[in-house]
Amino acid sequence: MSFKFISGWRRHWSAARLDVRSGRLEKSELLVIAITAVVVSGVLLGMRQLGWLQPMELLAYDQMVRLRHDRGPDPRLLVVGITEDDINHFAKRWPLPDQVLADAIARIQLHQPRAIGLDIWRNVPNEPGHQALLRQFQAPNVFVITKIGDVPPPPSFLQAKNQIGSNDVAIDPDGVLRRNLLFPSTNDPVYLPFSEDGVFYALSLRLALAYLAVEGIYPQASPTNPNYLKLGRAVFVPLRYHAGGYQNIDAARNDQDVRGYQSLINYGSRNPAPQVSLRALLEGKVSPDLIQNKIVLVGAVALSTKDLFLTPYSAGDTSKNAVMPGVMIHAQAISQILDAAHGQQTLFWFWPEWAEVVWIIGWTLMGGGLAWLIQHPMSLGLSGVLMLGVLLGITFSIFTQDGWIPLAAPGLGVVMMGIALVTYRAYQAQQQQQIVMTLLGQNASPAIAAALWHDRDKLLKSGKLPGQKLTASILFTDVVGFSTISEQVSPEFLLEWLNEYLAMLTREVLTHHGIINKFTGDGIMAVFGVPVARTTAAEIANDAIEAVHCALAMERRLQELNQIWQTQGRTAIKMRVGIYTGPVVVGSLGSKDRLEYGVIGDSVNIASRLESCQKERQVGICRVLIAEETLVHLQEQFCVEPWGLMELKGKQQMVNVYRVVAVQENSLTPKNSEESSSPLQA
Repeated sequence: MSFKFISGWRRHWSAARLDVRSGRLEKSELLVIAITAVVVSGVLLGMRQLGWLQPMELLAYDQMVRLRHDRGPDPRLLVVGITEDDINHFAKRWPLPDQVLADAIARIQLHQPRAIGLDIWRNVPNEPGHQALLRQFQAPNVFVITKIGDVPPPPSFLQAKNQIGSNDVAIDPDGVLRRNLLFPSTNDPVYLPFSEDGVFYALSLRLALAYLAVEGIYPQASPTNPNYLKLGRAVFVPLRYHAGGYQNIDAARNDQDVRGYQSLINYGSRNPAPQVSLRALLEGKVSPDLIQNKIVLVGAVALSTKDLFLTPYSAGDTSKNAVMPGVMIHAQAISQILDAAHGQQTLFWFWPEWAEVVWIIGWTLMGGGLAWLIQHPMSLGLSGVLMLGVLLGITFSIFTQDGWIPLAAPGLGVVMMGIALVTYRAYQAQQQQQIVMTLLGQNASPAIAAALWHDRDKLLKSGKLPGQKLTASILFTDVVGFSTISEQVSPEFLLEWLNEYLAMLTREVLTHHGIINKFTGDGIMAVFGVPVARTTAAEIANDAIEAVHCALAMERRLQELNQIWQTQGRTAIKMRVGIYTGPVVVGSLGSKDRLEYGVIGDSVNIASRLESCQKERQVGICRVLIAEETLVHLQEQFCVEPWGLMELKGKQQMVNVYRVVAVQENSLTPKNSEESSSPLQA
């Protein structure tokens, strides 16, 4: 299956390149692609601007986070997680008493950590042990959390020593936590004493700065923009409201915006830090190597504390790990800051708005080109899936390098463009089919219709069949004494009788792979060998043989009809047939308001004159006359009676005329019979 698809795709692509090089991809087609691309891109960019595509982009972002390599726990961190067992063991209630936390901090300090972060509210005393906890807070490497809003502040001495960090979070509209507030901002001056120069620090940033200060790395203003934080090798560019797949989040729109200094959390692992329980710590079961020179976070991981958040890892996860405790969120953010400062991993970067627009329009155009050049539904579907796979591969490859570019918007562009052009082509095909069937009078055999439809792009130009010269066999019929018959019956009866007769003629023409070009009152003009030009002598001969077989079949059917009509009291009739094989010019005749499929040339005139030649020599119920130009193609399959050279009306040159008597008993079946595999049927 895959080999067939690849081979078919290569054939489509080769044909497409030939079309472009040979100019067959016309300006009108390019214009259709361009206009469709403009419309689809405009709709997509408008939807994107309104934020309608943001949920899809965020889902794609989460999926790419889950697909990335899990870096595992950061050895520079340790999380002392307070579990359900810890709560039941120490207090059987939440929050835990201050004494338990004071003992935990004292135990951690024994092993010389660089920093300790307490991700537990301690803005009001929780006896017993409050004074003991305050004494532990005196250490300069201990940091506690606060929150912007109407909550009591932590102890004032911590405020003065800048040992307070905010644990405010920025939740996305879908409830997932993807952003970190490095500097939560507020316009309320009551909180300004808690910060340095009126700027709040996130707990994750406080702890990372304490860790890096030991290495001589301190926060600075970026040389390129004094409003940006430079820390070690990294410059933390504030997240904008339209970064990556975002469009309408509560993030800064410019450097003067007061909605916080945000960064995208670069989730590296489902377990960002080694974890031990509070009970194991207090019972001395934690190795000093896990604490020494590390950042130690103390926080609740028990589900009952409800300090839990949805993350990119949450989608499709039905286990208890579907949500991540807040203390682990801090660990993720700290690990990211340390990696960036040390140059171990870059921060997330984004394209400028104009580049994202070009990216979306580019994929939309490629989707349109694919839909236009590949017409087979299965090939188009598989090629579209392949193109979307390439888009996903490129986007994910960039994502592994910490770049976030739009995925849903260009993907939708490919799909929407494909649907739009396939719909247009279907409409165009319907219009072409209507034109073809109108031109052919809806009297073409299934084999001819299939051949014509297969080559419609070559045959149809600007809604018309262009003129072409080819060799065909022309057949005319007429009823003997029709004028006399019409005088003897009513018009209603005549019309019913004539329709029955013409229906019989039509069936035989279609059975023998001809087309009815026109009805001539009581007769027809049929053509064998159009609209697809015959290129070999064998094909031309086959059309002539089919025309003669058709005439003899009409004779047999007329005998049957006469028997039926005679039982009904109607008059039996006779008919004449003239057949000539020669060059004709075929194509659309008329104006845009009225078109018909024209077959013109001297061959048509000769066939018509053969039918009306020497009307008095009516032999049998159906007289079939042919010229020598047809006889040479019949390959001795028929018995003929020479009538000699005759002067036909309107013709200066004499024509050698023959009457077809019957089919030779040992003649071959026509190549265009129901079992044939002629080019038309193929």
